Amino acid sequence: MIEQSSLPGNAMAETQNGTPAAGRIGTYVALGDSFTEGMNDPYPGRDDVYRGWADRLAEHLAARHSGLRYANLAVRGKLLRQIVEDQVPKAVELAPDLVTFCGGGNDIIRPGSDPDALAVEFDDAVRRLRATGARVVLFTGFDTRNLRSGHRIRGRAATYNMHLRAIADRRGCDVVDLWSMMSVFKDPRAWHEDRLHLSSEGHRRLALRVAEVVGAQAAGDWREPWPPLEAADWLTMRREDVHWARTYFLPWVGRRVRGRSSGDGREPKRPTPLPL
Repeated sequence: MIEQSSLPGNAMAETQNGTPAAGRIGTYVALGDSFTEGMNDPYPGRDDVYRGWADRLAEHLAARHSGLRYANLAVRGKLLRQIVEDQVPKAVELAPDLVTFCGGGNDIIRPGSDPDALAVEFDDAVRRLRATGARVVLFTGFDTRNLRSGHRIRGRAATYNMHLRAIADRRGCDVVDLWSMMSVFKDPRAWHEDRLHLSSEGHRRLALRVAEVVGAQAAGDWREPWPPLEAADWLTMRREDVHWARTYFLPWVGRRVRGRSSGDGREPKRPTPLPL
């Protein structure tokens, strides 16, 4: 076990109410897949470049830490092994003060995935990141119970989440518990129509939550109640199901059959730590 008191760099401080307080952050690096790349939260007029919660978090951090440099190495479609092999070594070289690391979701949704084996690989990556002295923020997965088509992976996701919490405890990491946030994120407006990625509003709320976890509170409350939503009728829901299957699910299956990924050949959107 790594003791926080023995770590160099930005050891985690505590405020009086127990909320972690952010030390000086000069460099922030985000690791992961489409969740961290920011799909589907496009910049205005830039449908090919996504903003997402990590970019939004960097904006909150930059307001408190002048000169903040931010890199986002996340690439959509990446499996945990690919994140660990391609992104983690680069992050270690950059010697960041803060790292957000979310990975394994694309593995969990695949039939036959093994959350126990994933946890071993994830733990070793966290060990390497923490050895740099960086403060590392991990993410559990969302509770898929209330999400359409999410019931089939709920057991694997829950098992993986328990491993991630144990890793965070063992390595001295912060945790953004997405599972417990479903009181807010169960609303369909938090999700894109692909049923896999957050909407722009979902990303905005998540960025506020991560900022809260790292002690860089920003204006706004991720818990803010959603306006009333009129329930969709049965026929509308079935039409949405058909549209989802044709537009998102069947192409995803096709890529799996061909052994391809939506991230093949794609480079990170922000590979170098630069000021915003």
